[in-house]
Amino acid sequence: MNIKIQYDCENIDWEQVRDSLNRVGMACREPEGYRLAFQGSFCKVFLFDDARMIGFGRAISDGVSQAAVYDIVVLPEYQKMGIGKLLMNSLLEKLAGCNVILYANPGKEGFYATLGFRPMPTALGRFQNPERMREKGMLI
Repeated sequence: MNIKIQYDCENIDWEQVRDSLNRVGMACREPEGYRLAFQGSFCKVFLFDDARMIGFGRAISDGVSQAAVYDIVVLPEYQKMGIGKLLMNSLLEKLAGCNVILYANPGKEGFYATLGFRPMPTALGRFQNPERMREKGMLI
């Protein structure tokens, strides 16, 4: 593998972003929505194996004390190879000094625990489509 890290949105194929999110069960908007979300984020990371996009993620933040991580994806064939850890550590470096929260797909909590994330007993969510979030196991 020849892993390249990119910290901007230059030359990103937003249909590929949507398709990758869809592959891991997370897609919910059109490519243009992802472009706007990533461009408006405090930091973003795209990982490539040569020219192939294999993972990405983003964070919104005030850059001082609070941050939230979203849209973390590693293609299934690249999982369990350290790519997710590289992706998260690349984002967390940009968020140094901040409290960081994130959504994890059910079953992925153990991975995030290895990076220091812990469950929050008071976390609450208000979603545009709460029924879909319940079906995915993201809401009680």
